[in-house]
Amino acid sequence: MMRSILVGILVLMAAGIGWLTFDWYRGHYGGEPFGAPFTLVDQKGAPITEAAFRGQPSVVFFGFTHCPEVCPTTLFELSGWLKTLGDDGKTLHAYFVSVDPERDTPAVMNAYVSNFSDRITGITGDPDKVHAMAKSFGIYWKKVDTGDGDYTMDHTASVLLLNGKGDFAGTIAYGESASTAVEKLKRLAAKG
Repeated sequence: MMRSILVGILVLMAAGIGWLTFDWYRGHYGGEPFGAPFTLVDQKGAPITEAAFRGQPSVVFFGFTHCPEVCPTTLFELSGWLKTLGDDGKTLHAYFVSVDPERDTPAVMNAYVSNFSDRITGITGDPDKVHAMAKSFGIYWKKVDTGDGDYTMDHTASVLLLNGKGDFAGTIAYGESASTAVEKLKRLAAKG
């Protein structure tokens, strides 16, 4: 009984955090193009700009390749969601943007992203430009010293949803149920 109550509380807390995140983004970006213009590179080293987020709905996740749990879990789930959608999700474009561009070179990003799906494009580049882009999308990131000469990155764990105009269209919270995530992506794809 107590375990059920605790699980219920955790689910409500996750839903509340997801709603607050969505409400914050909607209040800051609703109806306007999301993020500032940027010029970075994809995992093949080709230039990529904000134009990649226009013309079709996009799914954007910010993370890093040395991430121990959140990033590989999210990318694995995203790959599964896209497979589940099948033809219903063929218009969706998915992106993984590094918040650790010092280590995440195009070659590193290519090797990492390729482990999950050929439908996900990795984005990296000059650290100042990457961090400016992340900031313009309301993404939190912080380098954290691990005390052994290495570091990790704290970062926003939500997946951002952008409509075909590049406007903010919602989020998928870390740990959100697969069925809810797939329904959100299906609605996003249907609206174009």
